Parts: sequence; structure tokens; C-alpha cells
Amino acid sequence: MQEKKELNISIIIPVYNRPDEIEELLESLKHQTRKDVEIVIVEDGSSIKCDSIIKKYKDDLLINYFYKENTGPGQSRNYGCEKATGNYFLFMDSDCILPPQYLEIVFRELGKNYVDTFGGPDMAHEDFNTLQKAINYSMTSFFTTGGIRGGGEKLEKFNPRSFNMGFSKEVFKKTGGFPSIRFAKAKAAGEDLDLSIQIKKLGFSIRLIKDAFLYHKRRTNLKQFYKQVNNFGFARITIFQRHPESLKILHFAPAVFTLGLLGLIISSIFIHPYFLFPIILHIILLFFDSTIKNKSITIGFISVITSYIQLVGYGLGFMKAFVKRLIFKSEGF
Repeated sequence: MQEKKELNISIIIPVYNRPDEIEELLESLKHQTRKDVEIVIVEDGSSIKCDSIIKKYKDDLLINYFYKENTGPGQSRNYGCEKATGNYFLFMDSDCILPPQYLEIVFRELGKNYVDTFGGPDMAHEDFNTLQKAINYSMTSFFTTGGIRGGGEKLEKFNPRSFNMGFSKEVFKKTGGFPSIRFAKAKAAGEDLDLSIQIKKLGFSIRLIKDAFLYHKRRTNLKQFYKQVNNFGFARITIFQRHPESLKILHFAPAVFTLGLLGLIISSIFIHPYFLFPIILHIILLFFDSTIKNKSITIGFISVITSYIQLVGYGLGFMKAFVKRLIFKSEGF
């Protein structure tokens, strides 16, 4: 149990060519019920800067803005920690929006039960478009890889993610922050998971604060979404190489699903159409689950597409890394 201490929070936000997103995030910070925090925005070598947007909020929020060469979000977060004045760092992506009570909940929960590191969940805002809501379903659903992404309360299952994560200055000093290794072409996938594992190994306390949720827009088109989840699958093998104990049987599930899907389709063509039955059953399950949760048939339909992109994209990335990294011992991407 950590000694209770006064919190001085700095919010670290890396941004790359997304001025519209950062404006939405700052607008949500402006309307927090508690906003006595420092906001550190790190422009990661953007060609489309957000400095003009930040000027609009200078009178309402304590913002420190830094521009640096492009190194990826992980290293930009570390840069923000070095520049921040607080003793506790909160991280969120530029495509996030905070509900009004977010900061008040974080202060309250850490005040009652202080931990070195915490994470919170994400969900879709009612104003998100249908594709964003479908992608959010696929990223958080039990029936996709969202079921193995660390949303449980048990310590061995929960790993905070950088879109909604906080840790103390002491954690930053001991770990060095987000690792410099680039896990995938996107320069981001897996860095937060690697750091979470490091934090646990060093004995720091970790907690899920369920009420500290935020709205996460994620990728806004299917091509970007596929690339993102494909990188997540690839990064899982890189993390295994650094932390062998972290790879569990359930992490093979998307790859098994992908191979099984291919096998069923081939069998339905050459043996009997009945082999399509498990696929149809799974599609129906996804459709009705998403339709009920989102109260929309349209979102339910699109969720089937995004869920298969999620599962197959992750599975292919995992298999590609498995072959290249573990069988052929290649370090290239």
C-alpha cells in the first residue's frame, strides 16, 4: 500500500497532424468539474500543427505546448513527462473526449486508494458516427480480441493502455517510461503493454478505475483500422520476446480463429456447405449483441464487418510475426 500523498497531475497528450481532434479533447477538458491540472501537449513533428487551436484555450486551461521532431507517440509521451511539473502523469490520445466528471473521479479514487499506476476503460460517445461505434464495439467486445485486451479487474489480467492511463513520477523514473523499441510500423502498437509489464515486474501497484472512462474515437476508416489491429497482433510476438511469461494460450485465439475461418470456407467449397454453419452462427451472435448494445441495426451490421477485420487483422499480424521473428529469426518488419 502506497503512502497517501497530495496529487499534482499533469496530462500528457501526444499529437500528430490532428488539430481537429485536439480541439475536441481540449473542449472536454475545459468543461471538467475539476480542472486544476497541467496539460502538456507534445506535437510530434506534425506538418499540420495545432498551435492555433491551443491558443484558443490558453485563458481557460493551463497548457504547455512543445514541438519536437517525429519519434512516435511513446517517445513523445516520455518527452512530455520530462517537461511536466506534476508528480502524477495521465496519458490520453488526441482522439479521446472526456466526460465532465473524469478528472474529479481520478482525484477522488486516487485520494481514497492511491496506486502507482491506474487505467480506465473506453467507450463510444453517443455523437460518434456509426463506423466509430462499430469499431468501438469490436475493440471492446468479449466476442473479439477485446475480450483479451486487459479489461478485467484481476491484477494478472489487467494492463493499463496509453489512451487512458496514469502513473506516478516515481514509476517514470524507475521504468524510463515507454520503451524506445518500435513494435510495429505504426511505431506505437504494444509499447503501453510492454510498459505495463515492466511496472508489474518492479512491484508497483496497479489498479483499474472503472468509473474513470473516456470516449475513444479510434480509427475512422476500415483500412486504418485493419492496419492498427494487424500491428497489435504483430507486436504481441515482440512483447513475448522481451517478456516470455506474458504470452498466454488465449493470445493465440485470433490466429486460430483466422485459420479456422479459412478452413471452414475451403471445406464448404470442396466438401459441403454445412461447414459455413459455425461462421453464420458467429455472425448472427455478433450482429444481435452489437445491435442490442448500440440500439441500432445499422451498427450491428457494420460491427460484423469490423469484428472480422479485428479478428483476422490481429490473427494475420500475429502469424506473420510468429513466422518472421520466431521461426526465421528476422528482426525486420
